[in-house]
Amino acid sequence: MKILVTGGGGFLGSSICRQLAAQGHQVVAFQRSVAEHLLEHGILSKQGSITSLDELRDAAAGCEAIIHTAGKAGVWGNPDDYHRINVDGTANVIRICRELAIPILVHTSSPSIVHSGGDVSGADESLPIADHFTAPYPESKALAEKLVIAAHSDDLKTVALRPHLIWGPGDPHILPRLAAKARGGRLALPGPEKIIDTIFVENAAQAHLNALQELAGDARCAGKAYFVTNNEPLPQGEIIQRLLAAIGIEVTIRAVPVAVAKTAGSICETAWRILRLDSEPPVTRFSVEQLATAHWFDTRAAQRDFGYSPAISIEQGLRLLTEAEKQQR
Repeated sequence: MKILVTGGGGFLGSSICRQLAAQGHQVVAFQRSVAEHLLEHGILSKQGSITSLDELRDAAAGCEAIIHTAGKAGVWGNPDDYHRINVDGTANVIRICRELAIPILVHTSSPSIVHSGGDVSGADESLPIADHFTAPYPESKALAEKLVIAAHSDDLKTVALRPHLIWGPGDPHILPRLAAKARGGRLALPGPEKIIDTIFVENAAQAHLNALQELAGDARCAGKAYFVTNNEPLPQGEIIQRLLAAIGIEVTIRAVPVAVAKTAGSICETAWRILRLDSEPPVTRFSVEQLATAHWFDTRAAQRDFGYSPAISIEQGLRLLTEAEKQQR
């Protein structure tokens, strides 16, 4: 099968591309810069943006499926940018699927779209999408997922996956952020005892391949959204310490009162807006909301409908992370 992976040169996208190529698929990676690291795997790299219909159309020509991982992530930024990339970009992907009669679309969504500010403990897909958000990222991802699910039809089978806190070798998001904040060997956190889920990147990629295969077959997952995690929820402070230790950083976690953290987030956001600063505030309401609450999920629907089961445990993933870190030194 010839498959287009939007964001194919990114963290998750690269893993998906490599796994697809290993299974014998013809893979086209589509992203804003050339993904030279994929060329050795026989993967075609095309440069462009999902905000351009012409570039997207060219990349998708002849494809039989699209895995759509491209998007703008982060806890801070211009809402218009998030909407243009995450919402309008996803609408473009759907449009191209219809124009080119591509019958399968697997979309990478986010569990943050169901977070309303309180603890989420063992929730399944019956939990509704939130009706208010404290940041443009989850709001834009919620709108994008709704577009994908609404687009499902007999001619275009769609599914949305919600991988939670992806980590692993090459992680450009979570680990660098944690490492920067852990300088000096101490890390202040609201809610270090809160239970959270994470997912190793290769498991997140495998979930996308499983869903793709299911859509090409019985399509039990068509028109639905699914949580996917490592199925190993842990206290937030513990998993953060273990992730940092895997890359050679020992850290002591210090609990911060949630009320203090929320106040700091509001003050920082206000100051950054008034001063029109381009940088990201050290703390935001969204980051505090995520850090101060539990969020772990029931993934039995993904197991039932497309056979998802994490192949790599957290312990195994941490060892792989350590090995990759040693090779880079």
